[in-house]
Amino acid sequence: MAGPPPKPWPTGETERIEPLVARVLAPNPSPYTYTGTQTYVVGTGADRAIIDPGPDEAEHLGAIMRAVGDARLTHILCTHTHRDHSPGAAPLARETGAQIVGCDKLVLADTGPRADAPFDTSYEPDRVLADGESVSGDGWTLTAVATPGHTSNHLCFALEESGALFTGDHVMGWSTSVIVPPDGDMGDYMDSLDLLYAREDRVYYPAHGPAVEKPRQLVRGMVGHRRQRERQIVRLLEQEPRKLRDFLAPMYKGLDPRLEKAAQMSVHAHLIDLERRGVVRRSGNQWQTT
Repeated sequence: MAGPPPKPWPTGETERIEPLVARVLAPNPSPYTYTGTQTYVVGTGADRAIIDPGPDEAEHLGAIMRAVGDARLTHILCTHTHRDHSPGAAPLARETGAQIVGCDKLVLADTGPRADAPFDTSYEPDRVLADGESVSGDGWTLTAVATPGHTSNHLCFALEESGALFTGDHVMGWSTSVIVPPDGDMGDYMDSLDLLYAREDRVYYPAHGPAVEKPRQLVRGMVGHRRQRERQIVRLLEQEPRKLRDFLAPMYKGLDPRLEKAAQMSVHAHLIDLERRGVVRRSGNQWQTT
């Protein structure tokens, strides 16, 4: 994971990034969110949609409404339901009457330490979008692209008028996505990367980090990175059986201690996928090749 750029960051500002799209940065930076969650405001006509309203923080919700301005907010879209993405949906819907649409509701028991943000249990969509379904307004159309992997309910949204794809946490320019079992699934994530590689989107707008100007090049690199990690795991297991924690030192040189849990969960996700494919197996708390 790359470090954030030097401050000041444009927190709370309305940044026009293309004719139909503005961006508002939430005040929630962290090792997992980079400079914070980016909420996107779509439309320039009579109405607006927003994508990933972010945390339920008055400062951020006020900044979103300033970006919407005098237009009517009709749709609040969520890519998935981690707490840095969807909690702002409910208060904005109450204030504006907008519909909450997009990903399905997902609530998982959080019985142990997590490296990623926990799920938002308050999320209640008015409409769940299936792959290929759209919502539209004055001069804009947003189409759901199902991309499970980071979470099982993850969606991207394609802006049909400009060729932009809002990628949530599935693809980010600053870091690879964290895959946290049991809901996060490495096999699904890799399939979703293949799906995006087959598309011809002009630019990606992720929920964290800068826009991705060469989408297919980045996706190709991400697939290669994950396959390299997979080969590392298999090579280490060919040397000797290992416990989950034993993979970190040889695989992640100079790892920030704050990111150790994230790295361990990604290795775990790879191991589960390799086990499913018959490449490795577990015996007690150790993993070994088949």
